[in-house]
Amino acid sequence: MSDQANRLRQEVMKRIQPEDKLRRTRVIAVTSGKGGVGKSNVSLNFALSLAALDKKVMIFDLDVGMANIDVLMGVTPKETLVSMLEKNLTLDAIIQKGVNGLQYISGGNGIGKVFSLDGEQLNHFFNEFNVLQGMVDYIILDTGAGLTQEGMRFLQAADDVFLVINPEPPSITDAYGVLKALHARDPKLPVKLIINRAISDQEAGRTAHNFQQASEKFLNKTIDILGWIPDDVMVRKAVMAQSPYLLEYPNAKASEAITQLVHTYLDLPSTYKLGVKGFLTKMLFHK
Repeated sequence: MSDQANRLRQEVMKRIQPEDKLRRTRVIAVTSGKGGVGKSNVSLNFALSLAALDKKVMIFDLDVGMANIDVLMGVTPKETLVSMLEKNLTLDAIIQKGVNGLQYISGGNGIGKVFSLDGEQLNHFFNEFNVLQGMVDYIILDTGAGLTQEGMRFLQAADDVFLVINPEPPSITDAYGVLKALHARDPKLPVKLIINRAISDQEAGRTAHNFQQASEKFLNKTIDILGWIPDDVMVRKAVMAQSPYLLEYPNAKASEAITQLVHTYLDLPSTYKLGVKGFLTKMLFHK
């Protein structure tokens, strides 16, 4: 890291004061062990369900290889996080409006550039994103599946990590690999499990129990089971219509399940770090 970037880090750390804890902007990172498990659908509909409870929510599409939050909403982003860095744009210029007025930011290709900015670029990036501190209640990060250096840094800096799995063995095995890597870097990182596309209560319960047992036995780590979402044909119909299933089919079983997940999450004891400033500092400066 350059001397200029080091000086910026020191300045940022000085600005993180105890009173920042009064501003309860929380960062949730959603990930999975492999692609195709429905992670982005979970991220989007979870965000919309939070918004339905009068929470201010912003969603970031950081799934570089398979970015599809915009596709699921049937919209096309005009600018991205990467174009912000390349064109020196303001945050307002890249915030897009999705369905039901949901604010979202598309990462764009080359998101790894965030971690190779010079001092001046870092200062611009930090100052622009720091305005979100206290402006929104929740920031949802839809990160890429699997183990990437960039993805790990986003996950480690979040207040909570949602790990989305399917009951199939490949999904479970790959998700455990992600959990193991995260645990090696930060044993205290809060991880919450979501089982997606389960065909029954029994299958979901068995999957959650086995995963939790493996985590406790081999990693000595307890993870919360946030809940499960059924394998619902209405989800596929909503995807084809390029509309979130919570909005397209509000009475579908999957919609009821995602709503319950949100209520369960809000009822859990919260682990608050230092809001947007803390997230940015850890994500940008701690490898």
